[in-house]
Amino acid sequence: MNVMKEREIYLFELALEGELNSEEQNEFNQLLETNPQLKFEYDEQKKIKGVLMNMSLKNPGKEFWDGYWLSIYNRIERGIAWILISISAIIIAGYGIFEAITNLLADTNIPGFMKISIIVFVIGLAILIFSLIREKLATRKKDKYREIQR
Repeated sequence: MNVMKEREIYLFELALEGELNSEEQNEFNQLLETNPQLKFEYDEQKKIKGVLMNMSLKNPGKEFWDGYWLSIYNRIERGIAWILISISAIIIAGYGIFEAITNLLADTNIPGFMKISIIVFVIGLAILIFSLIREKLATRKKDKYREIQR
C-alpha cells in the first residue's frame, strides 16, 4: 500500500469521526473532488453511521427477566444436586469396592492368580468409567451445538 492510500484512509476515518482540523479538512475535500469513488464511499459510510447512531436496543420485558432468573436458579440448584449425588455415589462405590476387595483377599478358597485377576479387572473398569465420565464432562463444556434443539 502506498503512502497516499494510507493517508486517504487516515483522513477518511478522521472525517467519519468529525475530527479533522481545518488543514486536514481542506486536504480531504480535495481528495473527494478528485476521486469520485472515495466520495461515493464516504457518503455511503456517513449514511450507515447515521443509521447506526439512531438505532437503539429494545429493553427486554419483565417476562424475559423472570424466565432468566428462574433459569439461573434452576441451573444452580441442579448443579448443587448433581454435585451432592456424585459425591455420595463415589463414597458408596468406593466403600463397596473396598469391602469387595477385602472379602476377596480374605477368602482362602479362591486361588491367588484369580484374586489378582479380579482386582486388576475392577481397577481397569474403574479407570475406564472415570475416563469416560471425565471425557463426557470435558466435551460437554466445549460442545458448541449443546443448546441446539433437534
